[in-house]
This record gives sequence, C-alpha cells and structure tokens, in this order.
Amino acid sequence: MSGICGIVCSRRSAPPDGEALRKLTSMLEQRGPDGTRHWTEGNAALGHTLLASTPEARVECLPLVHSGTGCVITADIRLDNREELAALLSVDLTARVVGDGELVLLAYLKWGEGCPEHLLGDFAFAIWDPRDRKLFAARDQMGVKQLIYGVTDGSRLIFASRPKAVRSIAPDAFPLNEGRIADFLEDMEGIDRTSTFFRGIFRLPPAHRLVFDANGLRISRYWDMEMPPELIGLSDAEYEEAFLEVFTDAVRARLRSDGPVGAMMSGGMDSGSVVAIASDLLAQAGGGPLPTYSVVNPNDKDCKETRAVDAMMAVPGIRPTRIPCDGPEDMLQLLFEAMRNSEEPFDSTMTLLRAVYATAQADGLRVVLDGVAGDVVFSEGDVHARLLAQGRWRDILEDAAGSRKFWGGFGPHPAWALATAAWRVALPEQVRMARHKAMRALRPPAPNRLGMVSDDLARRVDIEARRRRFYSRSRSATSAPRLGAVLGTNLTVGRERYDRVASEFGIEPRDPFMDLRVIRTCLQMPPQVMQAKGWPKYLLRQAMRERLPDAVRWRQDKSHLGWQMTAAVLGRETGLDEGDLKRLRKLGVANQAMSGLQSMLEEKSALTNNTGILTSLARWDIL
Repeated sequence: MSGICGIVCSRRSAPPDGEALRKLTSMLEQRGPDGTRHWTEGNAALGHTLLASTPEARVECLPLVHSGTGCVITADIRLDNREELAALLSVDLTARVVGDGELVLLAYLKWGEGCPEHLLGDFAFAIWDPRDRKLFAARDQMGVKQLIYGVTDGSRLIFASRPKAVRSIAPDAFPLNEGRIADFLEDMEGIDRTSTFFRGIFRLPPAHRLVFDANGLRISRYWDMEMPPELIGLSDAEYEEAFLEVFTDAVRARLRSDGPVGAMMSGGMDSGSVVAIASDLLAQAGGGPLPTYSVVNPNDKDCKETRAVDAMMAVPGIRPTRIPCDGPEDMLQLLFEAMRNSEEPFDSTMTLLRAVYATAQADGLRVVLDGVAGDVVFSEGDVHARLLAQGRWRDILEDAAGSRKFWGGFGPHPAWALATAAWRVALPEQVRMARHKAMRALRPPAPNRLGMVSDDLARRVDIEARRRRFYSRSRSATSAPRLGAVLGTNLTVGRERYDRVASEFGIEPRDPFMDLRVIRTCLQMPPQVMQAKGWPKYLLRQAMRERLPDAVRWRQDKSHLGWQMTAAVLGRETGLDEGDLKRLRKLGVANQAMSGLQSMLEEKSALTNNTGILTSLARWDIL
C-alpha cells in the first residue's frame, strides 16, 4: 500500500502549485511511511508516498517519467501477472529490477486507455500524458485499492488515496454530504460505489477508468464479469483440486513482499484456509514461520472464538500472537484514539482489525493477509431451486435440516424450504421481481427506521428515496445471485474499510479470495458443491481436509469478538458535553436518540451498537 495523489489543471486554469502538492502528500505519509516524492511540470503535479510492500517497490522511484514520451505515473499497486505482462511488452525482468509501476506505464504506451484490461492484481494508478495533456487513471477490477477525486470550477482535478486529502486542497468546494450522514445513521454504507462524506468528492468505482483533459472529465467501465460456464461432471476430488490450484496461486502471489508477511487468524474457515496455505508455501520455500494475529477472550473458557483459535495452534509453520479483547491498557488507549480519528464514521468500530494491525506494525510487518471476501466468494446461491429442478427433493430436505442445525435452530423448516424452492422454479423470474417491487411500493414510509435520523434531515436528503436505492442496489438478477453477490457493493465497501484502517498503521491488507482467478473458479462450481448437507463453504471445508483441525473445519457458529473489543474501547467514553450534542443535532441526529445515548453513557449502562454509531459521529473529525 502506498499513497498517490495529484493535481491537474486544464488549459484555461493556472498550473498547480508545489505547496498544494506537498499538502496532499503530507496527508498520505502515514499510508506510505517509506518516502515521499513529488513531480511537477506545466499543468500537472503528481505525488507518491511509499510503503515498500514488494521487492520491486523498494527500488522503483515513483512518480516515474518515461524518457521518450514524458508520460509519468504514480501508483499504488501489486501486479500478479508480471511475467505474462512483461512478455507481451518485450521486457526482460532478469536484466534489471522492473517495478510494477513501470510495467503499467509501458502497458499504457502500448495499449493506451485499454491497458487496465491486461492487468491482474490490486492497483490504483494515474498517468499524466503531456502529448494529449490528459490525466488517465484506473482502479482494479474488484476495488481493492482506492482512488478518490474531485473537480473544482470544472478546470482542476484533485485526486488522492483518501477523501480528506482531496478536501484539504479546497475545503469550501467540497462541503459535507448530508446524504452520506443519513446513510451512516441508517446503516446503508453500500448504497453506491461513488459517494463520500463530501459533496463533489467521489470514489472511482472498481473496474473503471478516468480521463481528465481540456474536454472535461470522463468515467467509463473497462471490465465486467459474466457468469462463467459451470464445471459439471467432475468428482468431489476434482472439484477440490480445481479450487486448490487457483487458491494456492492466489496466496503465493500475495506472499510476494519486501519483508515478512503476517496473517489474521480468527478461528474461522476463511482466514484459517489462508493461514494453512500460506504457512505451507513458506515452509516449502525454506521460510517461515508465518506470524499470525488472533483476538481472544482469555477470561471466558466457553468463548467459541477463543477455542477455535486454540485449535488453530495445531497448524504447522505458524508463530501465533494472541491479543486479549479487553486489554492491555495501552492497546485500549491506542484503539480509543484511533476510533476518534477515523477517516470515516463507518470505520470507527473496527477495533478488532486495528488491534491486529497495530500489533503487526509493532512486529515490523508491512503486509497482513486476511480472508474477508470468503463469505461472499463462497456464496452458494439458490441451491434448493437448483436441486428441485434436477428432481432431487430429498437432498433439499437434508440440506435444510442440516442448515437449521448449523445456524442453531434458525432457518426455514425443511418442508418450507421445499415449498419455497417449488415457488421459485414454477414462477417466472419476471413475475417474482414484479411482485417484490409491488410489495415494496405498498409499504408506508418510515422516516425514522432506526430512530436516529431527524425528520428534518430525512426530508432534506429524501431518505425514502435513498432507502429504495439502497435496497434495489444489487445488480444481480435472481437467476445469478452468486455473481450478484460478488459484484454487489457490500464487498467493495468492506475492502475499502480494510484499506482505510490498515493505512492508519502503514499495513497493506491482502485477501486471496479477492483474486479474479479464485472468484471465477468459485462461480464455476455447481451450487450443491458449494453447500451440502446444510454446510456453507462445503467445498472449502473439504479442500482443507488434513490442513485444518476438524474443530475449525466443522465449527458451527459465526460469532467473533469484534463487538466485545469495541465495547471495551467505548467504555472509556465518559459522556458527551453540550458541544457534542449540538454537533449531533446539526448533523441531523434525532433528539430522542441523543438523549438515550447520553443517559446510557452517564449511567454506565450496557453499551449498544447505536452507542458506537452516535459516539463515533460526535467525535468524527470532519477535517
């Protein structure tokens, strides 16, 4: 992870000044602590703050200028297809150190605005092309890296890796976005892929490119994913082998680093699978052990998360670190201050994640693996409808019964699951979608769904329209729910959170489940391979046979210690003064919600999720 930024002016505007560029990079140095560089010429100024997370990044100097054309690139990048790309570009990687940024710059010179289509990996980059006096920028297909931008007066584009950096250059041009405040209070983070907490500042969506020149700003999509053909007729062992091959390649690619790589280890299947494969690869290469980081509750012998972490200690080749969820004191203080200084209110309660990154940073790590996207990538889709279409109604009953057991008695009764599957198979999709829309339209408006948005704010932002937009945001048709889950907004905003929080500690987060090869392979798997006998992620559980302890592979609960750690941090809050309450009223929080919050803090009552939401908003540093 590095920080990138820049200012580009059109012909009718004054060129950017060096002081503004230095202000941008100063706000990105925590993200890139290994060095800051600037480049300015004519109408463009680009900056870079380095986190040397790959061997090549340690050598490559960004912004990088191409001597023949004058084109210059700044990039936050890790390419996974370096060898294939170099061959297409006739670059000899053995003759000298060639950085990922240089490969992208050469790709731009060969394929122009089509260059992102040839890239595999995590990236956000910007290229100034003096020949056409234009800025070209792009973001990776799944949105692991971030690129934020804003335009002032139609003639000056400012971009950076974080919204507050963009706003620092022209705060009056980018006022607070009240709609996003309402999104936060209504738990609608994934309403879109573009908005930020400041009007006029936007996230470049995943798989999109940006062009800014004398003709203005143009945004376009360069890549989209279609549902791949299903792999059929394979044995269970062949399905496992097909998955393991690409998953291992994805983990191997994310082990490329300038130093040791660590991993989150929650005691669940996703992070556990990453740890198992990564530790094995390191051992095969004569390296290791793999540092792992787990939050535990040492005071609760019945804590299922802690017991699962304990079971993971049987995985060979790891060096585990256990982080207690209720301390020590210096950790709680660090997390408390980080909560108050969050980039966005959505990030404020990411205390467990911060504890992991802070500990990894103290150990000298720059890269931490995780498995956050596993839940989405292993989404099984409509297994029951598929089974019924094949005449396998007994399998539906078995799967539904197993699912109820897995979820502790929750979920539909097997007979109801069978009836629902019959409904979905018999009724055309268009009819079901029309019925769903009609029922939503008949629902009365609820201006205070969670009791936190004031009536005035609800009217100003048209909260009901925002809700309709949020609940209809999925781009999937019901015939391809697994593809829709992957391409939906939840995965994007989740990875963006991890990026922002990791940047506070100079850590680059890497998730093998976000690899396009892994995603495509999982989408090719039949739904009944992904889930069987009520067990979600059945393929992953089987593939990790002999790699993970059975206590982890067949763990039935999904609990974790995130809220317990957040509650311990929030417990340090002594209350809100009149200035805080005035601030919340101004931001549009309902009076009743504020009164309840203040009483809870003063009486030291049990903390709730709403406590964290309102406290974080009251403490948020808008800039």
